[in-house]
Order: sequence, then structure tokens, then C-alpha cells
Amino acid sequence: MTPLHLLCLALAVSGCARAAHVGRPPELSSPRETEEFLAMTNPPLHLPLDSGRPEAAASLWAGTQSSLISDRRAALRGDILTVVIEIDDSANISNSSGRNRTSGESLSIPQMVGIPQRLSDKLPEGASFDDLADASSSSSYRGTGNITRRDELTLRVAATVVDTLPNGTLQIEGTQEVRVNFEIRELTVSGFVRPADIDRSNEIAYDRIAGARISYGGRGQITDVQQPRYGQQIADIILPY
Repeated sequence: MTPLHLLCLALAVSGCARAAHVGRPPELSSPRETEEFLAMTNPPLHLPLDSGRPEAAASLWAGTQSSLISDRRAALRGDILTVVIEIDDSANISNSSGRNRTSGESLSIPQMVGIPQRLSDKLPEGASFDDLADASSSSSYRGTGNITRRDELTLRVAATVVDTLPNGTLQIEGTQEVRVNFEIRELTVSGFVRPADIDRSNEIAYDRIAGARISYGGRGQITDVQQPRYGQQIADIILPY
């Protein structure tokens, strides 16, 4: 099978997959297939200090999550915390440059031990050593660039501790899907946080997440219409102009 046949087959399969969603909203992904669910269903073994005492289960000061004195902030694999995303960035960059250059050269040999005078008679009519060469050049360049950007995003998403690194840093992942009519808005966040940066409300700001990966997009009819067709994308890659 030639590469052209394979390309046509791939386009046909993708077209059939798109046709399966005609008249139907996009399906939400199952939360049980995420790393968060695995972290919550397979937490590390953690026993209270007084687990061997029968009366420890009824004590208000047992040190468990239900205790009055326990720290309710996320600290172990499977714990949940809230990530507060408040992005309000703006940038304005302006740059301009200019260059101007002018040069000129002139060469003549009016006197050279009588040689120009002897050779002048042999030169074509109008030619003379008095103006042997004359050259001039001029160039000018000017460039201007301007960039204006403004990003504003305010979101809150629950994330799950999926791993605890040897130095105590927590690796977190959070996903959120909201379906409105035939469009799904997806929010994902991941990164590494220090337990000390989690406040008493069990929340952490996005700017305290190391290696933060935040994605906010969507899929559905609106997103599908805004994307160019596969053939157009391939043509944009292949065509050199």
C-alpha cells in the first residue's frame, strides 16, 4: 500500500469518527481513568500513632483527619487541595530601528607624466582620463515593531496529590470538564508544590506551583468549526509558499 493510500485511509477513518458525533454532544471522559482516581484509590498506608488502642478511635485528639486538632491540608497521596488560578498579565513591547548610509567615490587621472595626454587621442569620442570613474551609493532602512498582549483568567479547580517526592514536595494533578450544550470546556493543571505553601483553607495559588502546566481549552462543535480541515493543514505543511 502506497503512502498516498495510507493517507486517504487515515482521512477516511478520521471522517467516520467525526461523523459519529453528528447531532450528539461530545462525551465526557471517565474520572475513573485518570491518575487522580488511582491516587485516591491507592493511597499510602498511614496508621494513627494510637491505632493499637481501642479507645483511640473515639478520641477527639486522635490526630486523624476527623480530629479537632488535625492538619486538614493535603499532605499525602490521594489528598485533595484547591488550586486558585488568577492570571492577569499584560505586556507592551515597542521597538524601532533605522539605518541610513551614503557613500561616493570619484577617480580621475588628469596628469601622469604625460601618459593621459598621449592616450587621450586614442580614446573614443567623449572619453577622457579627467573623469575616469565616478560612483555613488545610498541606502536607507527603517523598521518598527509593536506587541500588545493581555491575558486574564480566573479559575478554581480541585487537584489531587498523585505522588510525594523524597524531599517532601507534592506532585499534583487536577482536571475539570464542563459541558455546555455541544461544547466541553477542559481545564487541566499539574505541577509540584511545597506543603508549607498550602494555606489553612487547603488552597494554593498557581504562582506557587513549580513546573506548572495549566491548560484551558475545549472540544466540540465550536472548536471543530474554528479548526482548519485536515487537507488544508497538510497543504499548509507541504506547500513552500
